[in-house]
Amino acid sequence: MAVGRGRHDLQMGWARAGASRQPVLFINPNSGGGRAGRAGLVEAARERGIEPIVLEPGDDLSAVAGEAAAAGADVLGMAGGDGSLSVVAAAATAHGVPFICVPAGTRNHFARDLGLDPNNLVGALDAFTDPLEGSIDLGDVNGRPFLNNVSLGVYGAAVQRESYRDAKARTLFETAAEVLGPSAELPGVRLVDDLGVAHTSPAVVLVSNNPYARHRRRRGGLRPALDSGRLGVLVLYRPGGPPGPPGRGWTARSLDVTAGDAVAAGLDGEAIQLEPTIQFTIRPGALRVRIPTTR
Repeated sequence: MAVGRGRHDLQMGWARAGASRQPVLFINPNSGGGRAGRAGLVEAARERGIEPIVLEPGDDLSAVAGEAAAAGADVLGMAGGDGSLSVVAAAATAHGVPFICVPAGTRNHFARDLGLDPNNLVGALDAFTDPLEGSIDLGDVNGRPFLNNVSLGVYGAAVQRESYRDAKARTLFETAAEVLGPSAELPGVRLVDDLGVAHTSPAVVLVSNNPYARHRRRRGGLRPALDSGRLGVLVLYRPGGPPGPPGRGWTARSLDVTAGDAVAAGLDGEAIQLEPTIQFTIRPGALRVRIPTTR
């Protein structure tokens, strides 16, 4: 059953589901400056019969999550930032089990779009015992799923820097100053919009799993829906770029981007490299998500 468009409540598509029998929660103890530890998340999970797996440096989260599902876990949860959430969500989708988000990151982008309280980590655990379940879309870039967005340009360059984790805002602004300079376009990047207009060498390309709202909402997340079956696409040019508006946004079911070389990108905030031929698609209703009935 699809999550309701525009609102995330019981009347708009969520359905009650039974409590999980063999739940697993992965916990990144470093996310959000140690928010999981301060909330006592490990102990709270054990009290509810949830197996907590605290990640250690060097762990391959994708492999560990896949192993847990193969061993019989019927729900996979993740307490961490958006990058970690994306990895576990992909594993849950691959194994056909529901996914639970516990907002232990810094920005909690995805959690806010689900309507979760980012300040109530322990309360999010109720999704294991008293859940609502719905199906939402997943974005896909060259076969790799994403929950939120893939960025090329300013943000894509920023997340490549070692300083990003400790000073995100400063690094992003510093990188923006460089990328939006006179000769810092995305060289050779080309894409065609929904009107058939070609965009070449933009400063920023942002592709999101469902479009962002045109105006900032007073509360909650930035995407009005997570099940529209559409990608959101935003292209921005540097000052002094092509004549006309500084950028354009539209929606699409798929998007092809070509470049002269490999492209540095940010996928849900994590640094990746993409091949010069980049294909974005959307997978409607691919991810089963559970949230607490009392969120």
